[in-house]
Amino acid sequence: MGVTLTVQPDAGRRRIEELLRQNEDRVLKRWLEITAAVSAGQADRDDTAARLPEIYQALRQSFTGEENLSDLHGLLAELSRSRARQGFSPAETANAVFGLKEALYEVVEDDGTPEALRGFIWFSKIIDDLGLFTFETYAAAREKIIIDQAEQLLELSTPVVKLWEGIVAVPLIGTLDSARTQVVMEKLLQALVETGSEHAVIDITGVPAVDTQVAQHLLKTVMAARLMGAECVISGIRPQIAHTIVTLGIEFGDIVTKASLADALAHALRRSGVEVAGSRRTRVALRTEEA
Repeated sequence: MGVTLTVQPDAGRRRIEELLRQNEDRVLKRWLEITAAVSAGQADRDDTAARLPEIYQALRQSFTGEENLSDLHGLLAELSRSRARQGFSPAETANAVFGLKEALYEVVEDDGTPEALRGFIWFSKIIDDLGLFTFETYAAAREKIIIDQAEQLLELSTPVVKLWEGIVAVPLIGTLDSARTQVVMEKLLQALVETGSEHAVIDITGVPAVDTQVAQHLLKTVMAARLMGAECVISGIRPQIAHTIVTLGIEFGDIVTKASLADALAHALRRSGVEVAGSRRTRVALRTEEA
């Protein structure tokens, strides 16, 4: 007659806790070997070797209360953010946690008791939940990195250049959407305040196409600058863009438009009281108008 062994859940949990305590060095060593197999290099292996013992101890302590579980989540979140910054994939990040199951299973297999096997099922569920938490934290960290990089690119792609005393320019390149328009407006207004400029040139030579939406964005920027007491000139009106503007019936009203940045600068200089003279030998000669 066969004998059926009944293992209480608490007995399995206690046995796993004992194995984690008694075989700490062995499990940690094996866990480090598993994670090192997918590490990017020596720097990452050193970083992982420093983090895993802390996570291991926090995991053991988490079995005793919710407060300790928060500490464990904090360490895993920092691991996720670190790996997101280093360019690891979410799978590689989660597998660093899942590797603990493999490391412990070897110990459970050697133990071979029903309590250890039953407890390992309980332990696996915990690690799966932690792996999912790590995955979600990684995704959130990666999304923030992408957003920050996009904002930095917007800043870099929208410079405000001082062309002359009292004259600034914003050379635009690429598509002009709502988000970028907001950045253009903010940077231009800030530059007007910092330099005390009364004239601004918005150059759209690098904008591939102008439609109704782009025109509205430009008008909003010009109106915002006017509220700051600055006159705006839009330059870079190429023949194709001029044709499109006329076809769409877009009205710029009393806003001055010029074909090139040089023409816009000459206009702004004249408005500033600087005489602009040109010849075949000398493209542009500037002389301050005498009182």
